[in-house]
Amino acid sequence: MNEHRQAPIIPPKLHHATFLTLKLDEMVRWYGLVCGLYPVHYAESAAWLTNDEANHRIALIKHPAVHPPVNKPTSAGLHHTAFEYDSFTQWLDNYERLRDHDVRPFMCLDHGITMSMYYADPEGNGVEIQFDAFGDWAVSKEWIWASREFAENPIGEWFDPDKLVEARAAGLSADEIHEGARAGKYRPEEPPADLLLPEVY
Repeated sequence: MNEHRQAPIIPPKLHHATFLTLKLDEMVRWYGLVCGLYPVHYAESAAWLTNDEANHRIALIKHPAVHPPVNKPTSAGLHHTAFEYDSFTQWLDNYERLRDHDVRPFMCLDHGITMSMYYADPEGNGVEIQFDAFGDWAVSKEWIWASREFAENPIGEWFDPDKLVEARAAGLSADEIHEGARAGKYRPEEPPADLLLPEVY
């Protein structure tokens, strides 16, 4: 028997993320506005939020020992969680909705596999709002594995979401806008210097 042969397993699926917080009420409101997450259980020191059939997708814990992070943008750890829309239209509509509430992304990137906008929650945690540019996980998984384009530029191209809104209003399709973004057509006037999270505290 080959001792190096790995036994087959049934992999678990990612279910939820849990955050320690100093701003419980503000975090509950923010995730409700940005991601449509609502409390299934909301207590004085914790909340469990969902936006689908799961009992919760985000948990928030307020504990007296928690303190503000030090140099969070450059500390090792989780950079962001991600939420996905089914279509370009839903995704861009959501950007306009949040913009009208003065909630704006700190960076926007067309990764090839996805078009993604990154927001910072009240604690400075990153939240990516994306849609699959291929509309098919099997196809995008194959592309990220086999594409020379992704291998040469895995981060992708910066874009200004307001330029995407203008392009859509001018009649361009989602595919045309995606292709234009990949070509650098919608770059912001001053692209972010790097991928680091903004400092909140």
